[in-house]
Amino acid sequence: MKSFNEVFESYNWDDTKASIYDKTAADVERALNNPQRTLEDFKALISPAALPFLEDMAQISQRLTLDRFGRVIQMYIPLYLSNECNNICTYCGFSYDNKVRRRTLNPMEIMQEVAVIKGMGYDHVLLVTGEANQTVHTDYFKKVLDLISPHFAHISMEVQPLDVADYETLIPHGLNTVLVYQETYHQDDYRKHHPKGKKSNFLYRLETPDRLGQAGIHKMGLGVLIGLEDWRTDSFFTALHLSYLEKQYWQSKFSISFPRLRPFSGGLEPKVVMNDKELVQLICAYRLFNSEVELSISTRETQAFRNQVIKLGITAISAGSKTNPGGYEVEPQSLEQFEISDERSAQEIAAMIRKQGYEPIWKDWDRSLISKSC
Repeated sequence: MKSFNEVFESYNWDDTKASIYDKTAADVERALNNPQRTLEDFKALISPAALPFLEDMAQISQRLTLDRFGRVIQMYIPLYLSNECNNICTYCGFSYDNKVRRRTLNPMEIMQEVAVIKGMGYDHVLLVTGEANQTVHTDYFKKVLDLISPHFAHISMEVQPLDVADYETLIPHGLNTVLVYQETYHQDDYRKHHPKGKKSNFLYRLETPDRLGQAGIHKMGLGVLIGLEDWRTDSFFTALHLSYLEKQYWQSKFSISFPRLRPFSGGLEPKVVMNDKELVQLICAYRLFNSEVELSISTRETQAFRNQVIKLGITAISAGSKTNPGGYEVEPQSLEQFEISDERSAQEIAAMIRKQGYEPIWKDWDRSLISKSC
């Protein structure tokens, strides 16, 4: 079966970057007026030439989002299970070479965390670990899913890339969604930021969404770590990846996230800084390019920014997040993967959403609906 790698290899990073920065105001106007926008239109919408058209983009983005998703915002929360990791990643607090105390939650500790999360009102949880195959592996994930699936309507996972058979094994245990960020599509910079561990295999990670599609996952999430490379070029390759996946695995749903590089213990300064106006531009560009894709914003972003973008195309938001294993109850003071910016509680975020005329939804979908329709 054809994989995205074959599509990816037909593109050149430098040529793609140049074509984005060569876009003109006329290209942007053409993209805004095109009812079925192409990848070339997406280039125009993320180009510097599009910044003067940001108000127009925002209005269209808001209308498209309301037409497709209505006035609802999905609420989700991460549950960090482990900070053990065999990879060296220059931007991550869990990196193998970062001298921190490692821990993986046991069943009793997991249920302590679940109790706190359920007390906040959540029915959609995102499981997160470092990448340590000898500790947090498929058997561990099966046990965790069996433990917590009675308590949540929707379970997402952001862990190391797995093989097709592993995903096929986990789906019956309650796995609904898998997030796998390429971090950057620039191969040289990818190698620079991942010098050790299984994650250093660029192509294996690149083909993970293909394996998810082959396994029949309900939804997969894409994205890059904004700041590692030119955000416009990285975002084009994300859109290219999304376009390919939608055609190849049309039964699955898709989401895009926008993590900007945040401080952590050890620190990495962004190579490229994206300002708030540019992030709004990118969010709107994705919505104009694809009215079906879900767009998610995390607690990495500031309170003021998250308030602003609710009406501009975002469909999912996290709140009250802790990015360390045991952070809600078991060990609140342990090292976080990265620093969050918006520290408001889940209920405060829900109140903010309602104030803007939207309704917070505490779960994505219910597994019983799928079983009844099959």
